Amino acid sequence: MTVAAFLDLDRTLIYSAAALDLRMPDPDAPRLLCVEVYRGAPLSFMTEDAVAAFAALRGVAEVVPTTTRTPEQLARVHLPGAPPRYAIAANGGHLLVDGEPDPDWAAVVRERLTGCAPLAGVQEHLARVSGDFVLNRRTASDLFCYAVVDRAAVPAGWVEALSGWCAEGGWSVSLQGRKVYAVPRALTKSAAAREVAARLGAHRTLAAGDSLLDADLLDAVDHPVRPAHGELHDTGWTRDGLIVTTARGGAAGAELLGHLRELAVQTSAVRRRTAAHGRV
Repeated sequence: MTVAAFLDLDRTLIYSAAALDLRMPDPDAPRLLCVEVYRGAPLSFMTEDAVAAFAALRGVAEVVPTTTRTPEQLARVHLPGAPPRYAIAANGGHLLVDGEPDPDWAAVVRERLTGCAPLAGVQEHLARVSGDFVLNRRTASDLFCYAVVDRAAVPAGWVEALSGWCAEGGWSVSLQGRKVYAVPRALTKSAAAREVAARLGAHRTLAAGDSLLDADLLDAVDHPVRPAHGELHDTGWTRDGLIVTTARGGAAGAELLGHLRELAVQTSAVRRRTAAHGRV
């Protein structure tokens, strides 16, 4: 009777200081737990309420961090409690089992990507169209690439033009904060989530995410939740059964975790009643 909950990290479960979006007087601000340190400075946080809600969710579901971060970037994040058994990194490119990449899944991913344009060609195009507004360009796990931009200086239509060019090669583009991601369409969180759910024998799947790169994951699970911020919110993304938080920023993290716990408890209760009815 396993319930699997797939959680995006940045701006869904954990938040930078800016993304916390604390709209209250300082004395009323929530207590925070630092869950990531980078170059000696605190980088990502969870509110005290979110920490409690996260522990409660782990009591009723198998929680699987599911992120676009590389395994190295994911390793900087230390969530409350014991390390998760499974994690998904690089937008589904890596399946981590007890912290170690699964080579069998890596082989599956390589096969899936053969139908997309090569990474090198996308990198070259991104370099050609980059201007002073592009602060840095990076490659993630030799699977996809992204640009760190001065968002206020990005020319009108630039992201759309890049999206159109990438689409011809089977790639998609997503703008998340200061990062513009170019990712093969065959590289998805949902494919890795289905693999984990199968390994767990999960009878119900839950997920939460805020960006366009989370859309396929939210579409693939039984019960999706998203915060009232991020790309999905800005574009009005929806589907049947979707729960959207009322809160924004860091407060949304605790709220969505509460929704996920309720969904996990409800689905487990329904399964128990169904099983009991079948024995009568």
